[in-house]
Parts: sequence; structure tokens; C-alpha cells
Amino acid sequence: MAATFTDTQRQAIAMKLADMKVLQNQMVASEQKLISAITDQDITKRIQDMLKDDQESLGTIEAAIAKFGTSSEPQEKVKSFAQTVDKMMGGSELQLYEKALQHEGMKHQLVMTGLLVHKCAQAAGDDWEEAIDPINKVNFKNRAHQEQLKAIIYALGTRELVGKEPDTSIWAGVEDGIAAAKGLFSGLTS
Repeated sequence: MAATFTDTQRQAIAMKLADMKVLQNQMVASEQKLISAITDQDITKRIQDMLKDDQESLGTIEAAIAKFGTSSEPQEKVKSFAQTVDKMMGGSELQLYEKALQHEGMKHQLVMTGLLVHKCAQAAGDDWEEAIDPINKVNFKNRAHQEQLKAIIYALGTRELVGKEPDTSIWAGVEDGIAAAKGLFSGLTS
């Protein structure tokens, strides 16, 4: 049996979808700025691939909004956040790796908003879940981008901070895992 939700609840989901559209638009704008600022061809290619995905995801979000059947304006705080990020991405106050870090943070916000929309639709029942289903594809792509952005941040940050390439060997991965385990055990004992 499908749950019954009010127009207010439907409007709340529509607002989150509108927020996703604003964030997704800013992802595209930020990636375009990063591409023009990065000289490393491998990183540029990765971001170009993300840009292509994000442009497709924007269309998917728009289709989900249309299928959902209720539209809304995004929250002012989300529009303001996107404008702030846009200004930082175009400005000179941040180092390149810091811009990538801001981009990843916004990508995280987009992923979590998409997952929240999914959970709300799931709670509402079949009709809403079917309308929101395309958002799952967006969530999957954005989550994959987060992992790629981590590697980009490591590369850009290590180069900018110490002038060297990050160690990406298997042994470095083992050392990273050991450091994480030490942190875990240290946290458990304190």
C-alpha cells in the first residue's frame, strides 16, 4: 500500500530537486573553469569526462522534475552557495588544489541531496519512487566523481604544497591503510 503524502511534502521534494538542479549547473560551470586552469592532460581529461557526465545529469534532473509533476524554486541559501563557489572558482584567492577541494565538497552536497530525494521518494511509495528513479543514475555518477576528485586533489595538492608527485604505489596504499587503522584504534582507545 502506498503512503499518502501531502502537497506540502510533495513541494518539499520538488524544492530539493530544484536545489539539485542549481548544484548540478554549478558543477558544470566549475568544471569548465577547472579545465581551463589545469595544465596536466590526464587530470584535464578526467574533468572533461566528468563535465560530459554532469551535462547529461543536468538533463536527467530536468527530466525527473518534469516527471515528478511538481516544480519549485530552489532555496535561496543553495543559490547563494552556488554563487559563492562560482566566485571562488573564478577568483585567484584559492590555489588550484583548493578549488578542486571546493568542487569535491559541492559534489558531496549534491550526492547527499540526491540520496535524500531518493529516500523521501522511497518512503512515499511507488508513484514517487518511479518518478524520482532517474535521480539514482545521477547519484551513482556523482558518487563515482567524488572518488576521482580525491585522486585529483591528492595530485594537485601534493604538487602545489611540496613540489613533488604523490606516491601512488601499492606500498603507499598499504601505508595509507595502516595510517587509517592506527587512527581507528587510536580513536577507539581514547
